Amino acid sequence: MQITRLDIPDVLLIEPKIFCDDRGFFFESFNQRLFNKAVGQKVQFVQDNHSESIRGVLRGLHYQLPPKDQGKLVRVVKGEIFDVAVDIRKSSPTYGKWVGEILSGKNKKQLWIPQGFAHGFFVISEQAEILYKVSEYYSQEHERCIIWSDSFLKVAWPRGIEPLLSERDKHGSSLDKLELFE
Repeated sequence: MQITRLDIPDVLLIEPKIFCDDRGFFFESFNQRLFNKAVGQKVQFVQDNHSESIRGVLRGLHYQLPPKDQGKLVRVVKGEIFDVAVDIRKSSPTYGKWVGEILSGKNKKQLWIPQGFAHGFFVISEQAEILYKVSEYYSQEHERCIIWSDSFLKVAWPRGIEPLLSERDKHGSSLDKLELFE
């Protein structure tokens, strides 16, 4: 397993070792011991989520406030997405910065997005299935949504495809109007 710290060092790109032969492939998609060592803390995942979306769907930028804040380990099993993590920790030197990676069923890369970050993704392929582990249960009361087109963040979403948004995502708030992490 190869672990790469991105421009925001708390966000990790995880690339599994894939064993291929003429029968197909095998890889270890998650190992608690190796994962905890890579992130430098013990993370307990409480829920696995599975999402399917069509080309152009943009989900995000979502997060939950403490004490229900979530870390997410995201991977794609079918298709391709542009996955984004935004640092929303006011005291962080990378506050308001974002990183994005292409995750796909072919490259089998995963993105670790720790607590204190907003998350979103844009579907590039005709269809995509996304699996993600979360470290806290969903809480509508603690959930917040930053508008995907926030002028301060300037996320460089893929161009040429009109985003398909949920009503919640269409009406997300700008970063400066939301409760954030200290």
